[in-house]
Amino acid sequence: MTLDSRIAAVTEMIVARSRDDRARYLGEIERAAAAGPHRAALSCGNLAHGFAGCGHDDKAALKGQQVPNVAVVTAYNDMLSAHRPYERYPELIRAAAREAGAVAQVAGGVPAMCDGVTQGQPGMELSLFSRDVIALGTAVALSHDMFDAGLYLGICDKIVPGLVIGALAFGHLPAIFVPSGPMPTGISNDEKARVRQLYAEGKVGRAELLESESASYHSPGTCTFYGTANSNQMLMEIMGLHLPGSSFVPPDTPLRDALTQAAVRQALAITRSGNGYAPIGRVLDEKAFVNGIVGLNATGGSTNHAIHLIAMAKAAGITLTWDDFDHLSAATPLLCRIYPNGSADVNHFHAAGGMQFLIRELRRAGLLHDDVLTVIGHGLADYEKEPALVGDEIVWRETDASSRDESVLRPAARPFDPEGGLRLLKGNLGRAVIKVSAVKRDRWVIEAPARVFSSQDALEAAFRSGELDRDVVVVVRFQGPKANGMPELHRLTPALSVLQNRGHRVALVTDGRMSGASGKVPAAIHVTPEAAHGGAIGRIQDGDLIRLDAEAGVLEVRTPAGEFESRVPASEETEPQFGMGRNLFAAFRAAVGSAEQGASAI
Repeated sequence: MTLDSRIAAVTEMIVARSRDDRARYLGEIERAAAAGPHRAALSCGNLAHGFAGCGHDDKAALKGQQVPNVAVVTAYNDMLSAHRPYERYPELIRAAAREAGAVAQVAGGVPAMCDGVTQGQPGMELSLFSRDVIALGTAVALSHDMFDAGLYLGICDKIVPGLVIGALAFGHLPAIFVPSGPMPTGISNDEKARVRQLYAEGKVGRAELLESESASYHSPGTCTFYGTANSNQMLMEIMGLHLPGSSFVPPDTPLRDALTQAAVRQALAITRSGNGYAPIGRVLDEKAFVNGIVGLNATGGSTNHAIHLIAMAKAAGITLTWDDFDHLSAATPLLCRIYPNGSADVNHFHAAGGMQFLIRELRRAGLLHDDVLTVIGHGLADYEKEPALVGDEIVWRETDASSRDESVLRPAARPFDPEGGLRLLKGNLGRAVIKVSAVKRDRWVIEAPARVFSSQDALEAAFRSGELDRDVVVVVRFQGPKANGMPELHRLTPALSVLQNRGHRVALVTDGRMSGASGKVPAAIHVTPEAAHGGAIGRIQDGDLIRLDAEAGVLEVRTPAGEFESRVPASEETEPQFGMGRNLFAAFRAAVGSAEQGASAI
């Protein structure tokens, strides 16, 4: 299994540009590790506070200061269906730790907002910044400095990246991410999209739309389309932070509980006092991030990770760029068709062979680094096995060498496309990314007059009035991180899909986000520099000819250069109005970096 030369070349570039920052980071975590578990250095008052709420046996164990103590950082709440099963995880984890002769404490909780609830609403402007809040909350939880390892309970959108960033600030501690699994399959994603488009056209009412949505999002567990939440789970497994095969096992099942208990035992096995010390700062190295980007491209995963992976890598002293994503996409075959890149959902993906088949195909095609450290040891061979219960014991066993459904999951020798799902676009409008895995090839190049908006409301009003019923490149600006926190713009999808279905040549250009649900309409997103930072997108006017060319990687306005550059950029009131807590995030908007720098304010 010789590593593909293109994968090797990108990895070498990342290692070279990251050398100084990575060495500094590793030095810091080595010093922290050398100090050992800090409980022995705490004053008696400190330590007494730390275990005052524990039961008798746990208190006695922590008084002795010899047994390992596992921190649990949880994003449980009732608002996220994916996180609802986490309510009973702490007791499962504490019991498993006691059985293994250790202690587990819930060190802290972090906020976890549901983007599905806030899509198109003012609260969505807090969404991206919630990642940094989660990272800070994770650091607060671990700052008690009483722990030998960490278990992280989080699944969705900004939550996993935030937990990773926070965990990397304590990179000397081993970390295992513990998922809860997807909800059962509801109505088909195609049917859901159909009803949404009918509602956008005014052909069905709110009652019909709500019935459709409720049949799709209907029980505890992760939403089943392949958005950011499920892309997170794929990443945690292929980057070595999950137990093998644990990403998509259904919630509230005996196997899921057994995996959670096994995660406790494995966390204890990889502490500094064990034989297989695997701190997260070592697990997440340059090769692990390359593996993650390869997995993202091979599955047609969420474009949010063109932001999140950069921020996560930065926390480990590693510098990623959109060029890395682009080069790796060119080297990676698309092996999956999961909605919105197909009609299947993640349950179908899991049934077709799931992560085990995906990792086997990529690894044996030389597209993954196999010389990596994971939470279960060295290399990815064990990630080709699936978990199963034999009596009360969990075992990992070999799986089928072939896909169980090639309409969902294909071998590397017969991919859906020889290249991956993301592209970098460059030109006189700046830099942007586009997800092409769901876009038909005849839509990869769009050239049409611009129609410029500064809000989703304005675009929807123009759609309803018939102003957009033509070939058009819709420009939605002042949606970047400095302007309003970079909300996702999914309210645009039904209207733009209707226009495309009517036969028009349609594209979207925005400094905002579309994320994992980016679908069949070509969309140049994350345009950098953003309008609120003086970007060229702020100089576009209605009628300007825009060319979006995903084949050549071009995004440009075809206006004479002198005329375009002489225009005064549009100015908008970019400070969000008071309400929904948005005023509290003014400091984040002032400090945030660009999308290509990870859109981080910390």
